[in-house]
Amino acid sequence: MGTLQGHVLPGSVFLFLGLWHLVNHIKLHVQNPRAFHFSPWVPTTKIRYFELYYIMASCSAAIIVELFIQPDHHHPFDKDGTIPSNHLQNFEHLFIFSMFSIYAGFAILLDKFETKAQTELTHLLLAIAFGHQLLVIHLHSTGNMGIQGQYHMLLQMLILISFITTLMGIGYQKSFIVSFIRSVSMFFQGLWLIAMGFMLWTRSLIPKGCFLNLEQGHNVVRCHGDEALERAKSLVNIQFSWYLFLVTIFSVSLYLFMNKIYKKRVDQSRTMYDHEQAHEDIEAQRKTRNPDESESFLLTENSFVPLNMEM
Repeated sequence: MGTLQGHVLPGSVFLFLGLWHLVNHIKLHVQNPRAFHFSPWVPTTKIRYFELYYIMASCSAAIIVELFIQPDHHHPFDKDGTIPSNHLQNFEHLFIFSMFSIYAGFAILLDKFETKAQTELTHLLLAIAFGHQLLVIHLHSTGNMGIQGQYHMLLQMLILISFITTLMGIGYQKSFIVSFIRSVSMFFQGLWLIAMGFMLWTRSLIPKGCFLNLEQGHNVVRCHGDEALERAKSLVNIQFSWYLFLVTIFSVSLYLFMNKIYKKRVDQSRTMYDHEQAHEDIEAQRKTRNPDESESFLLTENSFVPLNMEM
């Protein structure tokens, strides 16, 4: 992950999954708020486990990249079987991807076997994956100093929100706001990873007074003096605030937009259903009633009305 591609590609996965969950959970809640119930993954009609397959495929590709491609065409082990120092962070990233792949695999198995604690265990597995990701990023062997450290600290906040809301999903599976916050945090996490990739490994975007320095086979951003470093950190904080504004506006606007669309559809379908049901009730009454008896009954009923009024 210590490259532009190493941040943009995983970030794109989180961005897609966060948006996927956000759209589907809003749709489910608007269509039937009383019966709303969310799970860690969203099944589809054509390919039920599309999301889980997507996670497993993405993680497998990322593992291959970390082992054999980044840094350029390296071997993961030394000749004596030990891990080289400049490959330690590759193995840290590798285990993050492995944990999410394990979650996806067991989620499929739990669904196939239809276990009683299926949803709770799936939430727990995803929470473990987020917790492990948070731990590895917090104890990262490289990148926790300077500008990278500032980016990673803010990233940890987003991962922590995903971790907490996933744990809360075990006991609050009917809470829309819990699912909404978790989806937004995943979306934001992906967006922030993409931003990290471009801001840290594009020379033209590196803050003034800082530069890319090759250290142990990896490019690291360093700054000329404390003043340049503090300025760069402040810019990272400002950038995070801008992204927070954009994500907040986007997520709430998406909710309002989808609420307007699907609520109108739900109201229209309910109106059509009520008309059809009323028509069916009238037809059923006509079929069960004898025609002769119905006419005599109406005449009798009408004849008694004025009598009652006169009395």
